Amino acid sequence: MKVPKYFHVKTQILALIADLAPGDAVPTERDLAERLDTSRTTVRRAIAELVADGRVVHTQGSGTFVAQPKLMQVRQLTSFSQDLTSEGWRPGSVLLDIAELPAAGEVAARLGLGAGETVHRVERIRTAADEPIAHEIAHVPGPLAGFADQLATRGSLYATLREAYGVELDIVEDTVETALADPQQASMLGCDIGLPMLLVHRTGWDVAGRPVEFTRSVFRGDRFRFVARQQVAGFRASEEPDR
Repeated sequence: MKVPKYFHVKTQILALIADLAPGDAVPTERDLAERLDTSRTTVRRAIAELVADGRVVHTQGSGTFVAQPKLMQVRQLTSFSQDLTSEGWRPGSVLLDIAELPAAGEVAARLGLGAGETVHRVERIRTAADEPIAHEIAHVPGPLAGFADQLATRGSLYATLREAYGVELDIVEDTVETALADPQQASMLGCDIGLPMLLVHRTGWDVAGRPVEFTRSVFRGDRFRFVARQQVAGFRASEEPDR
């Protein structure tokens, strides 16, 4: 199989930046093209691949820099705050909007609500060490008295539901897809338009089996990776699932 030229260049660039620290500047396209004896178009394609892989970040007007290591989400029943804290990152949120609305459409269906029943909508930018990582819109069924104040006090949606309202999540289901950053997402998350993103829809149920959360999150694909961990038990050797 013939390997594209940009892939060879991508490998060469990785070797050139191997000893650089996160945040260090990568040589310019012109410099790389001269050093690697190739065209700037080929270098640009290789850089785009490295951005998609999360190895470098590109900021329009500033240049290309070595990326921070990707954050990891272990998909167990934990919150964004718990996941980042366990990885040694400082989680944070920027509240964009919080409102009490009548349920409708997909939100009503996901939460098992009738049209017009109360739902709380929370829109936030999630951060790690003050860096914007994800755009999140969460919906939880109401009524929940003083919800905005309770969430502001705790920061974590799950802690707020548990501690203020006695809602204990028991099961969550995540659906993960890929998407490309649109202009609005790129502006909010400080990335380039068209950057690969991870689109996650999460539905959560309490111990009684009632849906208590429906959240749509868009994570920067260059800064996040998801790890699913599940215990496989109860199978005889002849019944082991395909691996």
